[in-house]
Amino acid sequence: MMRQFWDAAVALDPAVADLDESPRFPICNPNALHALFQGLGLKQVETRAIDVETHFKDFDDYWNPFLGGQGPAPTYAMSISEEKRAQLRDRIRANLPIAADGSIPLIARAWAARGVK
Repeated sequence: MMRQFWDAAVALDPAVADLDESPRFPICNPNALHALFQGLGLKQVETRAIDVETHFKDFDDYWNPFLGGQGPAPTYAMSISEEKRAQLRDRIRANLPIAADGSIPLIARAWAARGVK
């Protein structure tokens, strides 16, 4: 959900790349997480993805949370002009995997790690 939003926002205005949460949380990738756990002295470190299917009934179900103005993405969406917000909305819609019935299946991913002391 968020990757689709920020990819579209940055494509329209590269200056907003600093608002994208991905670079702000570099630990949220398997290599960095693995290195952190090893750096803490843990052995046999393993990382894995935890994928959760997220289904939106239609584009409005996906888009409407961005109009709430809370959090980095919604705050950005509500800070731009109506015209730019429409461009953002249209760009996101064009890149989403919208099914024939209008629903949108996406994957939310978290990274997990474990190690032995």
